Parts: sequence; structure tokens; C-alpha cells
Amino acid sequence: MANGEVTVALLGGGTVGAQVARIIVENADDLAARIGAPLRLTGVAVRDLQKDRPGIPADLLTSDAAGLAASGADVVVELLGGIEPARELVGLALDAGSSVVSANKALMAQFGGELHDKAEANGVDLFYEAAVAGAIPLLRPLGDSLAGDRISRVLGIVNGTTNFILTKMTEAGADYDTTLAQAQALGYAEADPTADVGGLDAAAKAAILASLAFHTRVSMADVHCEGITEVTSADVAAASDMGYVIKLLALADLSDDGTGVSVRVHPTMVAESHPLAAVREAFNAVFVEADAAGEVMFYGQGAGGEPTASAVLGDLVTAARHRVTGSLGAAASTYNEVAILPIDDAVTAYYVNLDVEDVPGVLAAIAQVFADNGVSIAGVRQDGKGEDARLVVRTHAAREGAMSATLAALRDMGTVREIVGAMRVIDTPGVVA
Repeated sequence: MANGEVTVALLGGGTVGAQVARIIVENADDLAARIGAPLRLTGVAVRDLQKDRPGIPADLLTSDAAGLAASGADVVVELLGGIEPARELVGLALDAGSSVVSANKALMAQFGGELHDKAEANGVDLFYEAAVAGAIPLLRPLGDSLAGDRISRVLGIVNGTTNFILTKMTEAGADYDTTLAQAQALGYAEADPTADVGGLDAAAKAAILASLAFHTRVSMADVHCEGITEVTSADVAAASDMGYVIKLLALADLSDDGTGVSVRVHPTMVAESHPLAAVREAFNAVFVEADAAGEVMFYGQGAGGEPTASAVLGDLVTAARHRVTGSLGAAASTYNEVAILPIDDAVTAYYVNLDVEDVPGVLAAIAQVFADNGVSIAGVRQDGKGEDARLVVRTHAAREGAMSATLAALRDMGTVREIVGAMRVIDTPGVVA
């Protein structure tokens, strides 16, 4: 701090950056009162100086991102996205003694441990509330408010694009391709939607959530990831018939003995009685199960310029207050370092939809395959006859490895014409999935 001001350098002048700059300028008096000193924006690094950037004073624009990052501002705000040059620039800022606020989920999911170590070595803060679920206050409650509790599970809808698509498939009966096109037309999905529909965006957020919840370092490479591209209208209809909706969930579970965590992203049939089932359109929600607090859910806007800017400003105010008072936030808690479990060791309940030959003994033979692989059947429903015969099987929770072996054996049965659908299931809170 110099001259009684907290200086702020902004890396990125896009949608979120413009909103952050606008709020710093327009709400200067309020922010100063909350922080205990005024904020002064010293520069905004952008790639294209010729592009019109409403809300950002032209004299603050610069193309020298490295110079701005290393300028020694009290707080550097990184809103570039992606890995490079963001990783290099954040490293420069931390080494220059600047606290850093980031909204970069990919960077924090892949290199969060490295950057936390650098922040601690330099005696500065590193905050990234906006990296997961936009405006929803989530990371700080996990890291601070629930720090004295034992969290057993975190699960949530953390990608608005896929939730919008699945909501429309459920409520309008549209197929995946039609609904994806609608999401792109409305601006919810990019022209290349792979990161969203492939589950990669959610996987990065799952890694961050698991790291905080279980006090261990989890990277994106540790997350089992499946997207929604294979979800069909038939899956959605089958889910509805059984009282479920399909959601793309990010899940992180602590094993019963506390020695391992399972972190994964995949489509899941969620019981209509579960609070997450009611999360519609592009909204996000994260459900936490803890020993003392019980069940807690965080819900709100998960993306967009203003919601994300709100989370960035929250971190910025906290980092600026620490500069004024000469204090620091808590360092990353990674004392646990429990094992990251492979997907085969995850415990999951399943729905399996089978197109079968309508012959005597088929149900008994199929039930035997489940039993042989150690998977207990919770219920069976038969639909149709003859060429339209279907068996819908609902299992109890079982190891993923056992379920994979069961599905492989079913594919080899002569009386099973096709596995029409197979999906993980979550019932009411507290039930393992």
C-alpha cells in the first residue's frame, strides 16, 4: 500500500473484466468504506487495444500483460481464462508480492497447488471464489465456515449450459441435438460446446471443490469425467417414468474409512424429492453433506458477467482489507492428502434398461448375472411384450467395477438384445450414489 490506497491491476478486459472495472469506478465510495482505504485501478491488460471497451477508462488499457502483472500492485485480478499465459502471469504477480484474485477454474484445477505454494512463500493471498459457480458464495463457506466440520460428500450442478439442455429435454421432450442448438442460439453454449457438454468444465470445478472439502490436493487429472452427449430422449423419458430427472453432477465422496476420495462428473438420475432436482435452466447449485451441519445447499446464478464480477469483487474486497490491516487469509489446507480413488472403487446405484428376448427364464438369468458380480437388485420392472420386451433394473449401491463387469456380462447374453440405457442414480440426501 502506498499513499493510503490499495492498487489493483486487472488482467483481462472482457465481459467480466469490464464489469469489475465498472464496479470499482462506480462504487468507489462504498468500496473504500468497506475496505478502509480507496481502491485505485492502475491498469487493464488486454490483447486488442483497438477494441471498444465500455466502462474501462481508455488511459488504463495496456497490451503489456507481463509488465502489469509484475508491477507490484497490491492486488492483481486475473480474468484471462485458460492455462497460459495466465499461469505465467499469476506467477509473476505472486513473485512481485501482489495478492491475486482469479476466476480461472482451469488454472486452479490444474495448478492450484503450485500457485498456493508460491502465494504462501511470498506472504500474499490467492483467492478464486469466482472459479466455481459464479455469484454463489461457495468456496469460502467450504474453506472457512465448514472448516471445523467433517464433510462427507459434495455434489452439485456446476455447469449452466448442460443444466439448461437437460431441463429443456425434460420439460419440452426435445432431443439432445435440438436442445443444444437452442442453447447456442441463446448464448448459453459456445459454437464449440465440448468443454461444457463433455463435462470438462464441471470436472475442473469438481477438482477445486474436492480439494477444499477434503483438505487434499485434487487436480483435474484425478476426476473421472463423462458428459451428456450420449443422453437420449429415451433416457429422459425413462427417468421421468420412475420419478427422476437427469442432471450432470459433479460429485466428490469421502470413503467410509476416510482414507480416500472419489471425484467424478457424469449424468445422474436424481430423485424428484432431492433438492437438486428442482434446479432448472442455467442455474447452479451445490449440495454439501457434513457430520455436524447436516445437509446444506448453495444455489444461484452460475455464470454471466455481473454474477461472476460479484464473486471477483468479494475476493478483491477481502484481499484489499488484508492489505490495509497487514493480515493474510488462511493458507490452503492440504494436511489430509488422502488417496484419490479410481472410478472402479466409487460406490454407485444404477438404473439399467434392457431390450430382451421375451422368453421364459430371461429374468432369472439376468438376475443371476447381477448376483454373480456382487450387485444387489433393488427392483425390476417389465415393459412391453415380444419384440418390445424391456426390463428396467434398479440396483442398490455397488462398486463401479462390479457394475462395469455386470454390464459387460449382460452384453454377452444371447437373450439381451441391447442395453438401451445405463445410468447412475441418486435418491434422497444421504443415500450413496
